[in-house]
Amino acid sequence: MADYLAWLALERRAAANTVEAYGRDLRDFLAFLTRHLGEEPGQAALAALRPADLRGFLAARAAAGAGNATRARQLAAVRGFLRYLARTAGLAPLALANIRGPRARPPVPRALTSDQAKEVAARTGSIHQPGHAERPAEQAARDVALFTLLYGCGLRIAEALALDVRDAPLPGGQAALRVTGKGGKQRLVPVLPAVRRAIADYLVERGAPPPEAPLFRGARGARLDPAVAQKSMRHYRRLAGLPEHATPHALRHSFATHLLGGGADLRAIQELLGHASLSTTQRYTAVDAAALLETWRRAHPRSG
Repeated sequence: MADYLAWLALERRAAANTVEAYGRDLRDFLAFLTRHLGEEPGQAALAALRPADLRGFLAARAAAGAGNATRARQLAAVRGFLRYLARTAGLAPLALANIRGPRARPPVPRALTSDQAKEVAARTGSIHQPGHAERPAEQAARDVALFTLLYGCGLRIAEALALDVRDAPLPGGQAALRVTGKGGKQRLVPVLPAVRRAIADYLVERGAPPPEAPLFRGARGARLDPAVAQKSMRHYRRLAGLPEHATPHALRHSFATHLLGGGADLRAIQELLGHASLSTTQRYTAVDAAALLETWRRAHPRSG
């Protein structure tokens, strides 16, 4: 199992969180087999597994309270592990194709209200975190610029933190920001004047950094870690009394939800967010259905 997890991390370049979750899932699976078989399983026991044994594992996890998404991930972890053993240890491949995992429902995005999103974007940097190693003025300007960019352009935090100074949308610059999203797919996103001003103010605090430098930097000059941005948001939301779902990613949800509520076309929102499938964008219709209905009533000629 340790070899499999190391292979996932090094060869497949799986995220650290994924490797950690798969490790927990496999420990759950092996613990189930120990109870199910009456002894710790070896390779011979794994080779003798039947699809019914895997279904029993999933049923046991459901009885323990594991949701659909968790059980689907656990089945993927077990499948990957058994296939790895088939390739590396000569384990006979099992008939896994007919075992369907539970269908996980994608969570409904949780957006902030427009007032909350504006407050986060404009005021997060105004609260200095005690004992913080960074320069307070630069940190404040950076956080305002970052969160204004996330809400004003609907970027994922990884997309924003991947920008260099040369990419910075500044007053008088190009009309749109070129963003590299998932899978290396690029898109153009229009930039509001408020976003340009916030980034310009931040770069003044930076003192004219070179074009190749990271746009958003941490205390030691390296590219800002997402965990630092999340910590800043967490610190602010607790002091400001904002809900727990007020996270950097919630600003992206808020961008989409507020556009939809204002009557924007789903296809346009899909392009702005960089979604590969329209079905992903359609999740936002459940968030602001009331506002969407009101837009229809105002726009449809027979609504009266």
